[in-house]
Amino acid sequence: MTRPPGSPAPLWPDDLLDVAALRAGRHTARPFREFVLKVHSRCNLACRYCYVYEGTDQLWRTQPRTMSRETAAQVCRRVAEHAERHGLRSVRVLLHGGEPLLAGIPFLRDLARTLRARLPATTAAEVLIQTNGVLVDDDTLRLCHEEDIALAVSLDGPAAVHDRVRRDHAGRGSHAGVAAALRRLQRPEHRRVWAGILSVIDVGTDPLTTYEHLLGYAPPAIRLLLPLGNWTHRPPGRTDDPAHTPYADWLIPVFDRWYRSPGPLVRIAFFESILDLLLGGVTRTETIGGAPSQLAVVDTDGALTLSDQLKSAHEGADRSGLDVHRHAFDALLGHPGVVARQMGSAGLAEQCLACPVRGVCGGGHYPHRYREDSGYLHPSVYCPDLMALIRHVARVVRADLAPAAGGHP
Repeated sequence: MTRPPGSPAPLWPDDLLDVAALRAGRHTARPFREFVLKVHSRCNLACRYCYVYEGTDQLWRTQPRTMSRETAAQVCRRVAEHAERHGLRSVRVLLHGGEPLLAGIPFLRDLARTLRARLPATTAAEVLIQTNGVLVDDDTLRLCHEEDIALAVSLDGPAAVHDRVRRDHAGRGSHAGVAAALRRLQRPEHRRVWAGILSVIDVGTDPLTTYEHLLGYAPPAIRLLLPLGNWTHRPPGRTDDPAHTPYADWLIPVFDRWYRSPGPLVRIAFFESILDLLLGGVTRTETIGGAPSQLAVVDTDGALTLSDQLKSAHEGADRSGLDVHRHAFDALLGHPGVVARQMGSAGLAEQCLACPVRGVCGGGHYPHRYREDSGYLHPSVYCPDLMALIRHVARVVRADLAPAAGGHP
């Protein structure tokens, strides 16, 4: 059930999207290729902005703390079934939480082995753990090397920035523990299992100070995230004034520093995607570009959900009523919330369809479009910021290409 209780008007897509009519036309469902497994529903940190524990959806309280081995085995069967049915050459499986390392090394090892044993011989599995970093130790790194699992670690900036929001349940900052984990991963022998750093943007901080701190760990990639927010629950600093663009103002100097950096660039999918889209390519992230979503999420009890980030809208926003014990992943492909995210421009608001940067923005990240009285058929709440950032990047690229075009941009 994704519709908020007591909604006075029909919501898009749940009430207004005719999936049967779409399928009778030209819409073809795209199989899932990325699977987020919530292997543990609790966390050893109490981050102030957390969309799971601090948001409007509190259904995590009803979830088993750890995914059972039986449920994990059934998830692996369902992923393998989906891969075989759709002839997938690869799948990406993200072990998530809560804090996934709380599930324990033996559980994670068995899950990774079971998954790869069940997948068709023609399907490769990329397995990652998204962790807050505090529990990363020698046993964790041994697991990653032995089972070919990559680690992505969350870090929001220097200690003064990070510890303001990412604290443990006693109120102590976690930066020291995260930094220790990143220093381990910096070592040459561990770099092959390091996927990079995930960092949530705080517009109250100095962008270049934050960026330089992240670079100080020499990560292979940085994933910059806009805080989860929408038109009903606005992100920090995002006002009604379209001329006010705090997130673009934060991102632009980081982009300029990254783009002009000598030598090999750290991978930043958000920036790379904007550049690729401006030059006629495709996006590398679901947060921009409007590529069809091919992601499914499984809770610790085996429930199939649309995207855990939808929890930022309202309680139950991510629920589908399906689970791996009774349903194949193909059943989730028919849910309006999945279909809407696979429709491309046909699933965008009229304002987005008329926008000159639509081909790059793609409507922005789907959870950012929500408004409680009508659903998701809106531009991103970050629309002014995305517009300003994309136009800035376009000017930079145009200036670089002008000499090659004989001085005519």
